[in-house]
Amino acid sequence: MNLLLRRARPQDFALIGALTTTAYVVDDLIAPDAAYLGFLADVATRDRDGEVWVATDEAGIILGAVTFVAPGSTLCEIARGREAEMRCLAVDPSARGAGVGESLTGLVVDRAREEECDAIVLCSSTRMAAAHRLYARLGFQRLPERDWSPNSSVDLLAYTLPLSPP
Repeated sequence: MNLLLRRARPQDFALIGALTTTAYVVDDLIAPDAAYLGFLADVATRDRDGEVWVATDEAGIILGAVTFVAPGSTLCEIARGREAEMRCLAVDPSARGAGVGESLTGLVVDRAREEECDAIVLCSSTRMAAAHRLYARLGFQRLPERDWSPNSSVDLLAYTLPLSPP
């Protein structure tokens, strides 16, 4: 499948919000009534304070999305100094296994290099085993000293990908 990567457009925001919340709920990664779903659905704010990117098929159908967060953004949760942060990676369940998540993660790596960041960091639920395999395959390393829990029912694992100058 040929994927096209592009910045999200305002007319995409509702679809991206629905795709993201569905992707997190369908695999039982988050409760259907979790307050965090509001953040996942609020693509306009994520795009204002970061950069929301999408992967589409050749027909323009959105198959996945991710948020690139530059150093210093209000969206940073665990980033420090010149670290970029990757947030809200989501792939439509019907497109899993087609390289969408890997392509979007690669885009974040490219954006971080363009911004001359020292590293990329991200948080991932302990339940996201497929994502953990992807991150390991792409060279991300666990960063256990930054693991955290936003509430008693969610444990987040931190990962980093140090970036060397090109």
